[in-house]
This record gives sequence, C-alpha cells and structure tokens, in this order.
Amino acid sequence: MAQARWAWWYLQAMLRARREAGRVPSDEGSVVETVILTAIFAALAIAVGAIIVAKITAKAHSINLN
Repeated sequence: MAQARWAWWYLQAMLRARREAGRVPSDEGSVVETVILTAIFAALAIAVGAIIVAKITAKAHSINLN
C-alpha cells in the first residue's frame, strides 16, 4: 500500500512541476492521470481479490470432514 501512496504522490508532483514549467495546460492531464490511476487501482483490487479467494479456497479444501 505504501508503494501505491508513493506512486500517487509522485505522479501528482510530476504533473504539478510540468504545469508550473508551462509544459502542460492546467486542465489537460488531470483526466488522463485519473484514468490511469483508476485502472491501476482496479487491477490491484482484482489481484488482491484473486489472491484472497485462492487462499480461502485452498484452506477450505484442506479441511478434513471425516
């Protein structure tokens, strides 16, 4: 989770620096940033969900019912 927070902070800082340097218009880029970060967080959520389901399923199959 710390890496995700660091990546969020880094992307915001880079965008802010580019805006201040006049290389990126103020409104442009925020939509792209939001879409990219949303896709990254969605992929992370799906991966975490898959790991949890796999671990729970493996644990359920290891239970001896006899």
